[in-house]
Amino acid sequence: MKRDIPGHVKLIAVSKTHPAETVREAYDLGQRVFGENKVQELVSKAEQLPSDIEWHMIGHMQSNKIKYISRFVSLIHGVDSEGLLHKINNEGRKINRVIPCLLQVYIAEEETKFGFSPEELRILHGEGVTSELPFVEICGLMGMATFTDDFNQVRKEFRLLYSLFTELKAGYYKDKPSFREISMGMSNDYKIAIEEGSTMVRIGSALFGDRNYSK
Repeated sequence: MKRDIPGHVKLIAVSKTHPAETVREAYDLGQRVFGENKVQELVSKAEQLPSDIEWHMIGHMQSNKIKYISRFVSLIHGVDSEGLLHKINNEGRKINRVIPCLLQVYIAEEETKFGFSPEELRILHGEGVTSELPFVEICGLMGMATFTDDFNQVRKEFRLLYSLFTELKAGYYKDKPSFREISMGMSNDYKIAIEEGSTMVRIGSALFGDRNYSK
């Protein structure tokens, strides 16, 4: 798996539903970056596992749960509304910590996905909202492609995310080196995502096998 991922692309091992023991096995093999979809599971594993793990919150983020991860989370991927940005900023202010985030963009043709539309993203920046949040660091964009066997469609959606990233970088983040991440690509489409400019791939089942949803 790691042979397929170039050095400039960060592998986020998505460990959701898998026990801490499984995460520890991956850690012992050298993996240091893990992603979780649920706050409760992320907090539980962070308490059980080594402190040098880089934890990413990759699922839909509920504003009332930010406080549980605000002190230690390395990156929140799914920031999908202006309201959530303000909530994260408020939590960061309480603990005097700047919280790294990605803005989630709705690029798929599925109603189950979350995120800003491209136009909402432009309005958000045009109104200066992101520059008024001192305890939020916008590090880039995140997107999820349509779950389909039509890889031409997947590629088109990834290209849209990349083009939005370059547009925002040129227009609003030219002098901010922290704005450098494009989180796109999962177990079934990460190779296409890398070809289209991804800097982070979120891979679970291809690493850990099928998830256990019985618990």
